[in-house]
Amino acid sequence: MQTILVINSKGGTGKTTLTTNIASYFASRNHNTAIMDYDPQGSSLHWLKIRSNDQNAIHAANAATQKGKLIRSLQMYVPEHTEKLIIDAPAGVEGMLLQEMVRKTDFIVIPVTPSTIDIHATADFIKELLFRGGIRKQHTKIAVVANRVRKTMRVYEPFERFLQGLSLPFLTRLSDSDRYILAVEQGTGIFDMDETSVAAEREEFEPIVNWLNPGTDQQTARPSNVVNFGRLRIGG
Repeated sequence: MQTILVINSKGGTGKTTLTTNIASYFASRNHNTAIMDYDPQGSSLHWLKIRSNDQNAIHAANAATQKGKLIRSLQMYVPEHTEKLIIDAPAGVEGMLLQEMVRKTDFIVIPVTPSTIDIHATADFIKELLFRGGIRKQHTKIAVVANRVRKTMRVYEPFERFLQGLSLPFLTRLSDSDRYILAVEQGTGIFDMDETSVAAEREEFEPIVNWLNPGTDQQTARPSNVVNFGRLRIGG
């Protein structure tokens, strides 16, 4: 089973949008797919509840802290035949909970919006992830995605400096498109929707799914806009 963690301690970066569309991609390719939602708000679980039975099935696992008599281990159950598990992490995750999620993970995708607040928060989080999350002890791959980017948005200098300081691949820029909002509201993803209506969104999302498929042919799978930057410099 391949496990993909979508995470950023900063809220509002579009983690659920990434989670649901990654899941819809693998499900549309007939992979046995599951989403594990750690967020108490349960946005990914809500998306699964409104998902049509006509769409390829995606299993739901609730990893949020449970109230009452519910047993968390049962809510977190994932079928043995699951091939792709996508974890939707909550905002503000740290400590033991962060380590719990990281231990399960093969790939980590970190969404960040191009604002000064998000850039600083994400830089601090990457430091936490690298030094306290246990990433250095395993072969987990990490990449960054710019999310909710408006076409009219000017290039923010802090964002450019942030990218230049990374030692992680920067995969793509996802536009602030109404198609993503519509997909969430309908319980679908862009890979469930009519291809002609979401051609631009699929094209910008393609580097993500290519990066998550390391066994595919490199001639066609390598993201065209992946850039490897120098070392991340945080704090001093």
